[in-house]
Amino acid sequence: MVSPQCNSAAMRSTMRLTSAHVRLVHRDVVDAGPIPGLAHFTDADYEAHLAAFLADRPDGPVGVFCYGSLIWKPAFPPAAVRRATALGWHRSFCLHARRFRGTAEVPGLMMQIDRGGTCDGVVQVIDRVGEIDTLRTLWRREMTVKPPGNYPRWIDIEAEGRNTPAIAFTANPDSPNYAGDLDTDHIAERLSEACGHWGSGTEYLFETITALEREGIHDPYLWDLQERVACLIEARFPGLAPAESPP
Repeated sequence: MVSPQCNSAAMRSTMRLTSAHVRLVHRDVVDAGPIPGLAHFTDADYEAHLAAFLADRPDGPVGVFCYGSLIWKPAFPPAAVRRATALGWHRSFCLHARRFRGTAEVPGLMMQIDRGGTCDGVVQVIDRVGEIDTLRTLWRREMTVKPPGNYPRWIDIEAEGRNTPAIAFTANPDSPNYAGDLDTDHIAERLSEACGHWGSGTEYLFETITALEREGIHDPYLWDLQERVACLIEARFPGLAPAESPP
């Protein structure tokens, strides 16, 4: 349980979570490979899935709504980037991670957008030149197991004063890795501990908030989480320098 004095993110103008916290949580993890018992995409699966998805493609350039790591670690060089709001979706750490940013022994959580509310992010526009290759790369980065936990959909976004469809990788309740609506303290505990060969949940949270702030986007949900995660790490590592751990 996170102590009450840690629940003060709304009163802070700077993040409590720092790169020092990230370094403490990081471990060098060897990828254990595909998770036993789960069906994984093959190259043929990816090609068939993408072809079926594009059958409903709207007219015009394709945009990808980005709300997390695609902002700070893009899968492709976008032709344009714009602020955008996803209508009917909200950020949620609702995907179990037993690989990538967690392990079978210490599973983490990945962030997605789930049904309900709104979510501010950016839309990255795919260059028409090489578009299909870009989408192939994106499909392979975002989806691993079947049915996919990161489920691609055409969603409605608002950008530059108008509504338009865009691709978004969303929560999928049919996925074996879907975690649903979890208690905030439980999410914080898992993010503060889990690490995989891609890095830790702490790093993911830190980098996402930092990238959003650069875009002028402040997400209270993530700011509350970073406060809780930082406190949990400080409790485990009391030697963390005061200068790196704001009071």
